[in-house]
Amino acid sequence: MTPTIVADRGQAARTIHLIPAAALDAWLAAHPPRVRAAATAQRLTAKAGKTATLPGEQTDDWSVATVVTDPARLSTWDLAHLPPLLPAGAYRLATGTPGAAKLGWATAQYRFTRYRKGEDDAPRILLSNEPARIDEALRQAAATARVRDLVNTAAADLGPAELATTVRTLGDAYGATVTVTTGRDLETGYPMIHAVGKAAAKGREPRLIELVWGNPAHPRVALVGKGVCFDSGGLDIKPSAGMRLMKKDMGGAAHALALAGLVMETHLPVRLHLLIPAVENSVSADSFRPGDVLATRKGLSVENTNTDAEGRLVLGDALTKACEDQPDLLIDFATLTGAARVALGPDLPATFTNDEALATDLLAAGTAEDDALWRMPLWDGYDDMLKSDIADMVNAPDGGMAGAVTAALFLRRFVTPCTAWVHLDTFAWRASAKPGRAKGGEAYGLRATWRLLKDRYARP
Repeated sequence: MTPTIVADRGQAARTIHLIPAAALDAWLAAHPPRVRAAATAQRLTAKAGKTATLPGEQTDDWSVATVVTDPARLSTWDLAHLPPLLPAGAYRLATGTPGAAKLGWATAQYRFTRYRKGEDDAPRILLSNEPARIDEALRQAAATARVRDLVNTAAADLGPAELATTVRTLGDAYGATVTVTTGRDLETGYPMIHAVGKAAAKGREPRLIELVWGNPAHPRVALVGKGVCFDSGGLDIKPSAGMRLMKKDMGGAAHALALAGLVMETHLPVRLHLLIPAVENSVSADSFRPGDVLATRKGLSVENTNTDAEGRLVLGDALTKACEDQPDLLIDFATLTGAARVALGPDLPATFTNDEALATDLLAAGTAEDDALWRMPLWDGYDDMLKSDIADMVNAPDGGMAGAVTAALFLRRFVTPCTAWVHLDTFAWRASAKPGRAKGGEAYGLRATWRLLKDRYARP
């Protein structure tokens, strides 16, 4: 596949003029009448994103003018509106460097074509005068596409078995060790993962997928991703509107898998441990029930008060396993609660952590990468909401108040106190398109966590 960004070595290319919004009139005044007439006809106004094709001296000579807030400080998305507007071919900026906008240029050309063929996939190539930064932009774009592809895939084609195959393929590419725990070993070793997934049909049985890579002498980083490949809600079944997008309930696994790929591709000096509890929360005679008391790998007992609060159950066993190997850093991703979306909307992952320095570093990384996060509290005062009359804890308190917080507090019960841990409650979906960000599966917090890992562990 032809890359969407390549080094500028003087190749033939169309020119893109970046015009500051405040300077549009002056810019047009400096150009001949035919250029001003073309801009007027195409309603080029002083609003970021407005674009026009401008004639040149010769019949087949043309360039592009687009309005941006500040050409000297382009954001990730400042050029992302252009690829869908332009014919296939090569382009370069008239002045300056694309900077962070390289990523948006690349992600704007994402297409999910598994179920629909025949779309125009010829690339719009951006020539960059920053050759040393091209590979990183393309890596991040590919990781974003990996999340999108996995989330967009129909649940019929991406169950626990297919998710395990995806991890194996990734592991094989980098010499990692992949193990999959199923059957009796899963039931005895990871009883909550087994309980949630046992109702699924043959071929879609629950499993814990693990990938280990890197030098054992390097700091250990554990990534855990919620892999609920479809969530019916179980016996506490969702209404049809709530079930419509539940193919995306493995979005946490998609994020963790994509982040693991970035770690291995760049040979980051860490000992990587990826864990994905992969299940389908189905309805059958073997479904786990409201009121059931579940055993856990950690030895705690959990009264199941809601079969639709299954994600925290499977994560609990996976987090326990991750902590047994004493990681230097533990990150989990999960499409966990509707409460987080009510509080923060779709674009801001609710971010919980037990480490103040980690919180500061992660939020700064999100700002630097145009991949915003929002910290939420692990409020000890709500821990009592997890009390049960018959077990060590419940999985979902009655009433739903502070739902994202109590879910995070539930997960905290399975994390050893000395482990630096961050939990991202993410939506993994975009309901409407924006430049560079197609409708459908989406990566939120991926680039922020990747920046965090590079800042912490990359060699100088």
